[in-house]
Amino acid sequence: MTAHSTHVLTFNLNNPGRERAERQLTYLAARPEQILVLTETANSAGCAYLEREFTQAGYSVTFPRPERRERGVMIVSRLATRPLTTHITYLPHRAAGVTVDTEHGPLDVIGLYVPSRDASEAKTERKARFLRECRDVLPFQRTGMRIVLGDLNVLEPAHNPRYRFFRPFEYGFYSWFDEAGYVDAFRHLHPDALDYSWVGRTGDGYRYDHAHVSRHLAEYLRGCAYVHEPRTMDERLTDHSALTVTAALAPTGALTVTAPATAPEPARAPALF
Repeated sequence: MTAHSTHVLTFNLNNPGRERAERQLTYLAARPEQILVLTETANSAGCAYLEREFTQAGYSVTFPRPERRERGVMIVSRLATRPLTTHITYLPHRAAGVTVDTEHGPLDVIGLYVPSRDASEAKTERKARFLRECRDVLPFQRTGMRIVLGDLNVLEPAHNPRYRFFRPFEYGFYSWFDEAGYVDAFRHLHPDALDYSWVGRTGDGYRYDHAHVSRHLAEYLRGCAYVHEPRTMDERLTDHSALTVTAALAPTGALTVTAPATAPEPARAPALF
């Protein structure tokens, strides 16, 4: 990866406890991408640890804290960022946005963590409502540069294999991106590839994690690939593969960062009897 490109990684944290968060910190800090979009965050000790250590190391950290028992998104950047309002008001912690500057103009980065669901009416409507709001507020002018990425918990209509569990509104959300002026970065560069970001216990694969870029930004795409190591390593860091995106945009506003600390939790004082 070169200094003449902007690199973005989306990585599902799977709401880590403190010990796993320490290992995730070591892995993520060593990644070459300047911008990390971290999904399935929580208002928890593990996510608070990641926020604190990245912030103290000089990174720009955007983390709308989820409500209790909810999940969300954190954006960590080695580039200077400006706040970007997503205008999502339903489950707003599941969307986070920043703008970074490049020599070709500003680049918007929006991270999404779409709710999962089961067969219940309540969770189905919850997911459908969140997706409806995304469709209402995320359309983009075709001349600008934006990337929307994260764990979208939807599949492309032509997904192989086909799963009957998914409903038309979920496939429709994937298709909506094309209507709204976006391009699936992975599919744009790999039209026929079969690759998955989550694999069930039966070995069935699902391409849940996506990166959609505005059509103007698609002209600058140079790479998009799944990174399976976090999911497949012996002491796996998460249950999802990451997804990395490279655009031929020279970034500006690099921050001076240091290696985040990975100190263990302080020992508790012995109890007195």
